[in-house]
Formats: sequence, structure tokens, C-alpha cells
Amino acid sequence: MNKKVVPFIVIALGIGLFAILAASRGFAVTLGAFFTIGIFSFLYKDNPYYKFSEALFVGISAGYWFVSLFWQQMYSKLFSQVAEAYQHTFVNGGGWDDRWMMLVGGVLGVMMLMRLFPKIGWISRWPLAVIVGATAGLYFINYFVSNGINQIGATIAPLQQYGKDGSLDWWASISQFLLVVGTLSGLVYFYFSKEHKGAFGGVAKIGIWTLMLTFGASFGYTVMSRMSLLIGRMDYLVSTWLGLVK
Repeated sequence: MNKKVVPFIVIALGIGLFAILAASRGFAVTLGAFFTIGIFSFLYKDNPYYKFSEALFVGISAGYWFVSLFWQQMYSKLFSQVAEAYQHTFVNGGGWDDRWMMLVGGVLGVMMLMRLFPKIGWISRWPLAVIVGATAGLYFINYFVSNGINQIGATIAPLQQYGKDGSLDWWASISQFLLVVGTLSGLVYFYFSKEHKGAFGGVAKIGIWTLMLTFGASFGYTVMSRMSLLIGRMDYLVSTWLGLVK
């Protein structure tokens, strides 16, 4: 058989299988399975089927988020707010309305679009600087509270933990003890003004193990979240599409 004919035969069989499954399972379900397999085809090698599926996924995602953010951000927080401010100020004669400040965000958004024009693209740097600075300040406060104040409060809590009935809660007490030891030993590890030898080095080694356990747990959580996505797509193929599992 001519090797040039093989791809066309495979494509024809694929189209026929797609048509059969679409008729039995529904076009939308089969289409979702078609592109899911297209993404999985990258496990074999990079191919046009994968590239098409990836490009379509990225394009649909971008379009979805554009429409979603338009209604959630631009419409609800800019257009509707400014319209209500206009109604309050000029129609009802209520004077100044704080919602007029939403125009500042609108102007910054328009300035961000100047990036599309090379000659005046430098204008987009100003709103970008505002976004970076405001986001950094906001996250600094959030992380300072969650990763700083709250953890300090948990560290200085009593080692003896009691249940609602007033009895000693051994598991909570052990957990609190491990929390204090792990925090202090981790801080000792990052103290480089003294050589890590002797008892000081032993505490620093405990800090290393604590850090490794923390990083391992974080990495394991990331892996399991990705595994949940994989399980979801496999369940879609096997159960929803093929109907092999009820």
C-alpha cells in the first residue's frame, strides 16, 4: 500500500468513527472527547492534531474570559457605576458621587491599550506601574497577615491544647509542639552568622528536614491537583463519552 494513502485512510476512519459516536452520544459530547484526545496526543509527539486542539482551547478560553471580564469588571464596575453616578449627580441633583472615581480606572485601562500603537506605546507603562504597585501593596498586606501574623500567633499559642470538655487533647498538643519546633529550627537554619556545628547544627538540620517536608507537601498538592484534572478528563472519556462506566 502506498504510504501516502495511509494518512487519508486514517483520517477517513476517524471521521467515520466521529460521526457514529456523535450520532449515538451527542455531537457536543463527542466533540469534547475529540479535542481531549487531541490534547493527549502530545504524549506521543508534537503533531498538527494537538496544535489545532491547543490553539482552539486557548482561543475559546481567551474569548470566554474576555466576555466574562467585560460583564464582571467593565460593565458592573465602570459603565453601570458611572451611569448611576451621572443619575445621582446631574439628574437627581445630589452633588458629588464617589462612583465618579471609577473613571480613573477606565482611563488607566484605555492607557493600557496604547500598547497596541508602537509610537505611543510608552503611555501603557504608567497604568502598568500603577497596577504593579497596587497589586504588590495589596499582596504584601495579605501575605504579611497570612504568612506572618497568623503564623506567629500559631507559634506562640500554648503547647498544651485542651478539648471542649476540658481534657488534654494529645494530638493537638503534639501538633502544636511540632509546629513550634519546625518554625524555630527553620529560622535557625537561615541564621548564617554562626557555623552550623554541634547542637546548633543539629537544630539547623531539623530545620532542613522541616523545609523539605513543607516543599514536598506543596509539590504533592500541586501534583494531586493536576491528577484530579487528568482523572476528570479520563472519566469524561470512559464514562460520559463511551459509556463504559455507569
